[in-house]
Amino acid sequence: MGVKHGMRVVVVGATGNAGTSVVRALGEATDVESIVGVARRVPSWSPPKTTWVRADIGRDAGEEAGLVRHFEGADAVIHLAWLIQPSHRPAVTWDTNVLGSKRVFEAVARAEVPVLVYASSVGAYSPGPEDGRPVDESWPTDGWPEAAYCREKAYVERMLDAFEREHPQVRVVRMRPGFLFKEEAAAEQRRLFMGPFLPRRLVRSTFLPAVFDLPGLRLQVLHTDDAAEAYRLALGRQVRGAFNLAAEPPVDGETLAGLLDARTMRIPRFAARSAMATAWHLHLLPPSPQLFDAALRLPLMDTTRAQEELGWRPRHTAVETLREFLTGLRRGTGMDQTAPLAPKLPGGHAREAATTGVGERP
Repeated sequence: MGVKHGMRVVVVGATGNAGTSVVRALGEATDVESIVGVARRVPSWSPPKTTWVRADIGRDAGEEAGLVRHFEGADAVIHLAWLIQPSHRPAVTWDTNVLGSKRVFEAVARAEVPVLVYASSVGAYSPGPEDGRPVDESWPTDGWPEAAYCREKAYVERMLDAFEREHPQVRVVRMRPGFLFKEEAAAEQRRLFMGPFLPRRLVRSTFLPAVFDLPGLRLQVLHTDDAAEAYRLALGRQVRGAFNLAAEPPVDGETLAGLLDARTMRIPRFAARSAMATAWHLHLLPPSPQLFDAALRLPLMDTTRAQEELGWRPRHTAVETLREFLTGLRRGTGMDQTAPLAPKLPGGHAREAATTGVGERP
């Protein structure tokens, strides 16, 4: 059954990079009557049709009952909530990403919500084929087990397999996007992936003479607003299962060097990984070296199914998306009305991070 006209949609994790774009897309949709935004920290942002409720799906052992109350009467639940950090404390991310997702899924069943749309990721996929050909949605989703992010994404995919068998009346859709960027998320993504010690001037072409080019590293990116459009389209169509989402072209060192008017510098993988591992262990860089290992193994995704069954096309190329994101990095762009996207947070400055530890905070 498709979602009815004038629908009520609950968005879990509605204040981050993906959540703000999804809420905006739903607010502009004529077939959406109301939106309930579920967030760990209620924002001051007031988008159309939206009311806010607070819930921490990872920390509150009794949160499932509250979620059921928020989900009752909803036509669809979109589950986006996910923690990238703290990378040094994987038990914390497990509580939100795996156990929290389990609470969301069980609340969907108890509230008898007919549609569940879940934010999976390219990170759920097993390493890609040696010949580099793009893979469709049938490619195995066993992740890269050493990286917490991939391990958790793969585990939640298995939970959804069981959920679908136990609750066939729920139409489950899994979105598997590439790396999501937009200008408003620049400050947040700097905190998550670069840390406070990266001088902002380094992302200006006049200060960056060369970009490291790693053999075999090609990533797919997507503008967050384009991903949000796919979520919106999935609500009103009789579709189930997984959808790959990415824009062209795949991004490598040469692509980034072209955007920064810099040259490329070829370096061995082991040298880059060793430097990253050292910086992570010293709490100077947020992402773990295991996430770097996973990125080198990610497959390229074929997006044919999303194009044919959702009628989805990205409006931004990968190069346009990265150009916008780099502009945001240079400007320190964020979104004051939501805590995840705020330009400045406690612990975000180098002096504060030296005492709290990069990669230690959610």
